[in-house]
Amino acid sequence: MSRENRKSQKQVRQEKLRAQKSKRQWIGYGALALILVAVVVWNFSRPKAQPLDETRLASNPTLGSDSAKVVITEYGDFGCTSCRAWHNAGIMEQVITAYGDQVQFVWKDFPVITAQSPKAAEAGQCAHDQGKFWEYHDTLYENARTLTADNLKSYAVQLGLDAEQFNTCLDSGQNIAKVNQNLDEARSLGLPGTPSFLVNGKKLVGPPSFETLKSTIDAILADG
Repeated sequence: MSRENRKSQKQVRQEKLRAQKSKRQWIGYGALALILVAVVVWNFSRPKAQPLDETRLASNPTLGSDSAKVVITEYGDFGCTSCRAWHNAGIMEQVITAYGDQVQFVWKDFPVITAQSPKAAEAGQCAHDQGKFWEYHDTLYENARTLTADNLKSYAVQLGLDAEQFNTCLDSGQNIAKVNQNLDEARSLGLPGTPSFLVNGKKLVGPPSFETLKSTIDAILADG
């Protein structure tokens, strides 16, 4: 084979490589363009969150009388196995049975355990907007291993919530500000993990047993 032929074949191969490279680049550009279009369409089509006013930011799910002498605040995470264990132990119900309107429970979000925890916290707040936080709370702990967005919406339907309102709330991130407010508060208090508890603003060490709470509550009530 002559030198000229070898050179010609080399040039052909180089031109083919350049053509293939150019084709791959254009395919890449096309794929990127499609992704950008999809993102833009999604951003324009998804529900828009309305800013939360001060009243909503100050609102937390509660059980018990607002005039209770003892306020027990739980900072919890729906993806937390220890939180679920405390809930399943029925300690809250024991306290309510024993003390009635003398005690109020307050829930605040501390979603730090799983990647799905923040969205589950938002979902809980969306249920709170419809007055069914505690029913939703119980359902999430019964299904703690399946906290995908689709499942969070399915649980709302099962509980009879307004599905359209709930889905719009969840998809728009309506309550992100509320969840972040609770999260920032928990961190500012230096809470070590979930669940964490305050009784009348004072920290308890570890998830409390009924006996621990009873002792604490009795001491507060005895002081008048």
